[in-house]
Amino acid sequence: MIRIREISMHPEHNVAQLSFEAAQLLKISASKVRKLKIVRRSVDARKKPDIRIVYTIDVTVEGNEKKILHNARCKRASIAPVSYYKVPKPKGLPKHRPVVVGFGPAGMFAALILAINGLCPIVLERGEDAATRHEKVEHFFATGELDTKSNIQFGEGGAGTFSDGKLNTGVNNPRIGWILEQFVKAGAREDILFDTKPHVGTDVLLTVVQNIRQRIISLGGEVRFNSQVTGICRKDDHISGLQINGEENLTCDRVIFAIGHSARDTFRMLRDLQIPLEAKPFAMGVRIEHLQENIDKAQYGRHDPVLPPADYKLVKHLDEETVYTFCMCPGGYVVAAASEDGRCVTNGMSYADRDGVNANAALLVTLNPRDFPGDEPLSGMYWQEQIEEAAFQAGGGNYYAPAQLVGDFLKGVPSSGPGSVQPTYRPGVTWCDLHSVLPEKITRALEEALPQLDGNLKGFADADSVLTAPETRSSSPVKIPRDESKQSVGLKGLYPAGEGAGYAGGIMSAAIDGILCAEALLENL
Repeated sequence: MIRIREISMHPEHNVAQLSFEAAQLLKISASKVRKLKIVRRSVDARKKPDIRIVYTIDVTVEGNEKKILHNARCKRASIAPVSYYKVPKPKGLPKHRPVVVGFGPAGMFAALILAINGLCPIVLERGEDAATRHEKVEHFFATGELDTKSNIQFGEGGAGTFSDGKLNTGVNNPRIGWILEQFVKAGAREDILFDTKPHVGTDVLLTVVQNIRQRIISLGGEVRFNSQVTGICRKDDHISGLQINGEENLTCDRVIFAIGHSARDTFRMLRDLQIPLEAKPFAMGVRIEHLQENIDKAQYGRHDPVLPPADYKLVKHLDEETVYTFCMCPGGYVVAAASEDGRCVTNGMSYADRDGVNANAALLVTLNPRDFPGDEPLSGMYWQEQIEEAAFQAGGGNYYAPAQLVGDFLKGVPSSGPGSVQPTYRPGVTWCDLHSVLPEKITRALEEALPQLDGNLKGFADADSVLTAPETRSSSPVKIPRDESKQSVGLKGLYPAGEGAGYAGGIMSAAIDGILCAEALLENL
C-alpha cells in the first residue's frame, strides 16, 4: 500500500472526492485506486473560516507501487509502513489462576491479554455490571440518593465509562492501535481508528465494556461483581491470597492491582499493611461550562453543523502553578461523580453524538506534595476529602454542587443564578462564592489564569460561563511504587496498574499500562 499524508479537503467532501485527490497526487487514473483506508483524520481550523479536514490515507493501487511513487515525485507519499502489536506468549504456566482487581481500562485490558493466553483470569470488581450501574447512576442524578458501591467511580468499565470515552493520549505506543481495534470489535464506531481525537461516548461505552467482558468470559476468564478486596495475605515477601468482602479468602500468587483513583479505603488498607506508598503530584479545580455554539464560533469562526463540535485544550504556566484544561467534553454534561457519603465531586461526560447544548472541561491547578496539608503518602487524598466535604456542605448537604458564574468569581461576589449558560449538573447546583469552598491556592491560580486563557480562546472567561466545583478526581494523589518487573517494591506478585497506582492519566494510558503489567506477569512466569 501507498501512504499519502496531508490531504486537505473541504468539510462537505465525500469518499469519492478523497479517492480522486489521492489519484491526482499519484498522477494515476482514479480507476486505478482499488482500495482506500483512512489512517488519520483531523480538523484544521488555523485559517478561519476556511476550515479543512486533513487526512492521512493508505491506498491500494493497480500497478507497481514503487514505479508509481517514482513517477509521482510526491513528497507526501511513500510505501505504507507495517506496524502492529502482537500479543506476547507466556513463558510458563502459573500454579494458580491470576487475579485482576478492578475492571476499569487497566484491569479490563490486562484481563483480556491474560485470557487470550489461556490463563483464565479471575476479575474482582467492587462495583456492579454496567447495566445495573447505569440505573444506579441515573437514580442518583434524579434523586440525589447515592449508592456508594455502584456509581460513576465504581463498577464495570471504571470511571472512564462515564466520561465520554476519550481515547486520545500523548503516549506513543504500538499497543494503541490494537486497543482501538478491540473497542471496535466490541461495538465502538470505526472512526476511532483514525480520528486524531477519538471518542466512544458514554452511551456506546456502556455496551462496549459489557462485550469485552463477555469476550474475556468466552476465553475462560471469570468476572465477579460486588467483590471488593478487603485484605491481602502474604507469605514472606510474596502475595499468597486475597480477602474478598471481609469474608471469602482466595488463594493466588499473581495479582494485577488496577483499583482506580477513587479506591480510598483500599489505599488505607495498603497503608495499614505497610505496602509502600508515595504521595504524587495531581491536580484539582472546577468544571467550566460554556455554550457549545460559542466554542464552535471561537474555534471555527462560525457554527457549522457539518463540522464536529469544536473542542479545546488550554494551558497557562504561572509563577508557581500551571492551570490547564482536561477531559474536555464537547456537547456534554457536568455530572455528579461522588462515591462516598457526604462528599461532592464533579466530572464531565458526553454521548457519542456530542449533541448537548453546552461544552465543559475540567479547569485544573497543578499541586505537588509540598502543597499538601500533611506529610504522609495519603496527605493528598485527605485534602481531596476535605474539599469534597466542604463542597457538600456548601451545596446544601444533598449532593447539589456549589456553582458560580465566572464574572462573579473574578469579582469575588456570590452568584444568585445563571445567565446565558444553564448548568447541566444533576441533581442541581447551589449558587454561591467558590472562594468559600476551594483552597486559596486554587482560587488564586484560577483568578490569574482565566483572563489569560481568554486570550487564547475568545470567550473562555465570559462572565456567564459557569464554574461547578469541585473537580478533585482528575488522577490519583497516590503512587504504589513498583520495580522493573512491574511488581510492588514491597510485595512480590502484586502488580500495581493504571491510574489508581499512579501510572496513567486517562482511558488509553490506563489500558496500555494494564497490558504492560499483563505482559510483565507473562514474562515472569
